[in-house]
Amino acid sequence: MRGWIGTATIILTAAMVQADSFDQPSQLTLTPDVASVYAPPSPNSETEGVNSGGVHIDLEVRYMTDYIFRGMEILEVPGSEDSPNLQLAGKLSWDLGKLPHPFIGLFANVADHDPLSQFQEIRPTVGFDWDIRPLTITAGHNSYIYPDRKEMDTSEIFVKMKLDDAWLWSTERPLLSPYVMAAYDYDLYNGWYFEAGVEHTLTLEDLGIDLTFYGQVAYVYNNPLYAYSASKDDGFQHWQTGVIGRYSLNKLFNTSVRYGRWELVGYLNYTGSGDDRLRAEDQLWGGAAIGFHY
Repeated sequence: MRGWIGTATIILTAAMVQADSFDQPSQLTLTPDVASVYAPPSPNSETEGVNSGGVHIDLEVRYMTDYIFRGMEILEVPGSEDSPNLQLAGKLSWDLGKLPHPFIGLFANVADHDPLSQFQEIRPTVGFDWDIRPLTITAGHNSYIYPDRKEMDTSEIFVKMKLDDAWLWSTERPLLSPYVMAAYDYDLYNGWYFEAGVEHTLTLEDLGIDLTFYGQVAYVYNNPLYAYSASKDDGFQHWQTGVIGRYSLNKLFNTSVRYGRWELVGYLNYTGSGDDRLRAEDQLWGGAAIGFHY
C-alpha cells in the first residue's frame, strides 16, 4: 500500500510541474537575458527618419537690402538706395560616402527696378565637397551670367579649404572654423581673388536659435574687375563682418524634422573697403530669408 501511495505522489508532482511549465510559455520567451551583451531595443527618436540617403537639397529665398558679392555692389539699380533684392539660392548634392560629394547649385539675383533685366545675375555652379578630417575641401566652377549685359559674362574655377578645429581644442563643436579660398577668373578678367575668414556658431537649443558670427578679409591679384584703373589691380580689397541668425520653424510649429528642416534666417553685415584704389563698398546691409534643408 505504501508503495502505491509513493508512486502516485511522484506521478502527481511531475504532472503539476509539467502543467505549470505550459501555463507560462510566453513569459520564458519575453524575459530578457540579464547576462546578454546586447542592449535592449530603444524607442525611435524624434530625428530618426531624417534624410540619410544619397541625395540632399538646400534651398533659400532671400530679400536683401543690397546685393554685395565679394565686397562689391556690382549692379546698383536706379532709384532709392537699399531697394529690395530677391535672391534665390539652391544646392543639390550627392553623398558618396568617403568619396568626394558632387553638387550642382544655382544662384539668382532679381531687382524689380533694373531697366535692362530684372534677373541681374544668374550663377550656376558645379563642384564637389570632400571631407578629409579635419579638413573640408570644396572645389568647383562658377559661371556668371548677366542677361542683357553679355559683355559682363565670365567664368572662374575655385577651391576652398575649411578646418574643423574641434579636434585642436578638444571641444564638441568647432570654435573658429578657419578657411581660405582662392578663385581664378580664366575668362574675362584673367585674375585672382583670395579670401580668408573665421566663424563661430552659438547655439541656443531651448529657443531653437543659431547665431553665427563671422569675419573675412580679401586680397586680389592682377584682377581688373576690382580695379578703378589699369594702374592698380592688386592689393587688400575688402573686409567684412556680420552675424547670421537662424530660427527653427520646426520648433515653432512643433513639427518633426524627418521631412526636412525649415528655418527663418536673418542677415546683418558690414562691408569695409581696403585699398582706396580698388573697388569695394563701405556699407551696412542685410535682409531676411526662409530656408529648407533635406
